[in-house]
Amino acid sequence: MPGIRLPLAVVSSEDNPLIRRILFWLLCVLPLSLLAQKATITGIVLGEDRRPLVNVNINTTQQGTATDNNGFYLLEITADTEVTIRFTHLGHEDVILENLILTTNETFVFNPVMKANSLQIDEVVVTPTGEKQLQGITTLSPETARLIPGANAGIANVLKLLPGVGSNNELSTQYAVRGGNYDENLIYINGIEIYRPFLIRSAQQEGLGVVNSNMVSELSFSAGGFQARYGDRLSSVLDITYKAPSSFGLQLEGSLLGGSATVESRSKDRKFSQITGLRYRDNSLLVNSQQTRTNFNPSFIDLQSYLNYRFNDKFHLNFLGNLAVNNYRNEPLSRQTNFGTIDQPLALIVFFQGNEQNKYTTIQGSIKADFMPSDSLRLSLTASAYHAIEEEFSDVIAQYELGQVDTDLGSDTFGEVTSSRGIGTQFNRARNILDALVMRLGHKGKLSHQAKELTWGLQYQYEDFRDQLRESEFLDSLGIFIRPPGSGSPNNQPEDPFNGPILPFEGVSARNSSSTHRVLSYLQFSNRSNWRNTEFYYNIGLRAQYWNTKGEGFPVTDQLIFSPRLQFGIKPQWKQDMLFRMAVGLYQQPPFYRELRALDGTLQPEVRAQKSLHFILGNEYSFRLWNRPFNLSSEAYYKSLSRVNAYTLEDVRIRYEANNNAEAFAYGLDFRLNGAFVPGTESWLSLGFLRTEENRNNRGFISRPTDQRFKAGLLFEDYIPNLPNFRMYLNLVYSTGMPGGSPSYADPYNFQNRLRDYRRADLGISHIFVDENNRHPNGHWLSGIESLIVGFEIYNLFNNQNSITNTWVRDVDSKQQYAVPNFMTSRVLNVIVRMRF
Repeated sequence: MPGIRLPLAVVSSEDNPLIRRILFWLLCVLPLSLLAQKATITGIVLGEDRRPLVNVNINTTQQGTATDNNGFYLLEITADTEVTIRFTHLGHEDVILENLILTTNETFVFNPVMKANSLQIDEVVVTPTGEKQLQGITTLSPETARLIPGANAGIANVLKLLPGVGSNNELSTQYAVRGGNYDENLIYINGIEIYRPFLIRSAQQEGLGVVNSNMVSELSFSAGGFQARYGDRLSSVLDITYKAPSSFGLQLEGSLLGGSATVESRSKDRKFSQITGLRYRDNSLLVNSQQTRTNFNPSFIDLQSYLNYRFNDKFHLNFLGNLAVNNYRNEPLSRQTNFGTIDQPLALIVFFQGNEQNKYTTIQGSIKADFMPSDSLRLSLTASAYHAIEEEFSDVIAQYELGQVDTDLGSDTFGEVTSSRGIGTQFNRARNILDALVMRLGHKGKLSHQAKELTWGLQYQYEDFRDQLRESEFLDSLGIFIRPPGSGSPNNQPEDPFNGPILPFEGVSARNSSSTHRVLSYLQFSNRSNWRNTEFYYNIGLRAQYWNTKGEGFPVTDQLIFSPRLQFGIKPQWKQDMLFRMAVGLYQQPPFYRELRALDGTLQPEVRAQKSLHFILGNEYSFRLWNRPFNLSSEAYYKSLSRVNAYTLEDVRIRYEANNNAEAFAYGLDFRLNGAFVPGTESWLSLGFLRTEENRNNRGFISRPTDQRFKAGLLFEDYIPNLPNFRMYLNLVYSTGMPGGSPSYADPYNFQNRLRDYRRADLGISHIFVDENNRHPNGHWLSGIESLIVGFEIYNLFNNQNSITNTWVRDVDSKQQYAVPNFMTSRVLNVIVRMRF
């Protein structure tokens, strides 16, 4: 070690056992201390023909290595120090990577292409893959989100592969996190909270997700225990940052499901930049693969734009706008679903008349001003507005037959219904109109000094909802109308004639108008410090919210809540690269409009904020396997919930009881292993165990609608070694079945059956014709294209029959109700073309 000299001429180690022990421990400790100051750079070196190069020399001033037969290399370098790395190979120009700075035990993936001209990269200060976040935030690659195959490709498709995140509906972009429902997740784009339509009841009505993946530059996600600067929801936060482009670019994408165009530009004086994305989607390919035959004519259009103007280094002004129009037109024709058991095979045959015409129009815009008077102080002022007009008009008559299926292979009627168990008619009618307006004015600030940071925020929010809800469902069998339970009048048809009024089996009629004023604030302090070569991090914060609600027919109600939160992290300098995290906090979710609306459609303004106390312990461990870097993240969590607003879940429609009559809990374990299973790629495996139950009115605990006990997800990326332009993405999900719900008017305590296990595999194979490492010379027909990728995707590769909900069908004779599964999409082939100019 420099600066230490042992006087060997005076004291011999052979004469003194104490000296021998000191030398022994120095020899043991010295390599460990050096190991703790290392970082890793890895990747694949390719030639101009896109084939891996063998025996490429990779050297710094102190270390060196060479690529193997697959072009793969791995080099350890000194951490927290500027390093210049040179790639040399006979017959190729050198590739020079200058001023690379990596942190201790981190890994940076670099895949150079050695060409005739040298490739010089200056001032590289990076955050390598696998960086550990002391705050407990998972950082995901936007490029992975864009390329991963899925029926609803994009950000939500990636989130569903994470542990603790559940969704058994591939047509939906919504997700449940650690036992919560879809309304318990926060979504931010450039610091602005984003809303979804409120009335959508089935996933095939959703269309496009709220996030345009082609505009994303940063993506982070927290499944619980998040900081006070994020809002008042119970489950998770997704934080998205849109790009601020540095040059002009045009990206086009087309497939059998729709297309998109994204334009990026920046002014010559580099003060103004903009990125605008237009998307169109048609779900017909997916919906027509379901068991219900239909004339399906949807039109989903989305336009988003992010504008940024830098007046100077201290003052920036930006605008984020979004216009989405979901025009859903559907004319169902027929359906046959086989279910039951081997001993008692049954089938449901339905013939439809009528149609659905639903339209969801949402507009959101925000203006944000950023002021940086100094390097340590940042202030912002934001004004935003969200307006939604949602219309649901439908008249659908379904005539159904429930019967037994002929299972005799030699019979002429094999697979057909041979004897009826029940014949009936169902008439559904809806005339729903919702007009929602949400406006915000907020201020945020951040003051930092060295490793200390103080952040604060204050926001005023106004909400105005005008809602007309008229729904009815009539059931009859051979002219006998089935009246709702508890209607008060005896009905013993057909034995005794009944002359009373015809009542819907289920009906809702309400007209609501409400307005809410909210004042939200937060204050949090964070600090990083080192003690005896161990890094510590903590964040302590407090959120507060006051709101009052008023409307027609009820007095003004008001509430005040406080939510303290704490995160703590420790990263010891061990031989093993370990990080430990802990988070605890009180999370309260004030009721939004849908949570105030009871099952009968009336508003219940006295509904209180739901409370959830989070306890989270986490660990991240980086290690090397097969001479490649890997990262294992683990979290154990427990959530204690009180004042729970119980609900039912029908497809993606949530209907609240609006009475805070339950308490609940959720606990589980999440694991995620990510790394280079194949050199030069990133894949991951996730495992999650969850249990969540609720106790309504002290009747005992039963499973909540999102009680998904076990989940496994795999994202695997691969390529052909000699043809690295051929890429393969495989997306596998397995999860145990969620509760199947209960029929209308039924006691959920008597219906605790579960849906079948969910199994799904999506495969994507693509060929990269052009990218940043594979350009074509002038005169070539691809010379003006920066990127061109053509591929195909197979959704539900193994054609598994997955169900998301049950349709409850009544046998009028026996009064028995059957749970008929609503199966999701079958195997579907899609072709995709992506190009960038």
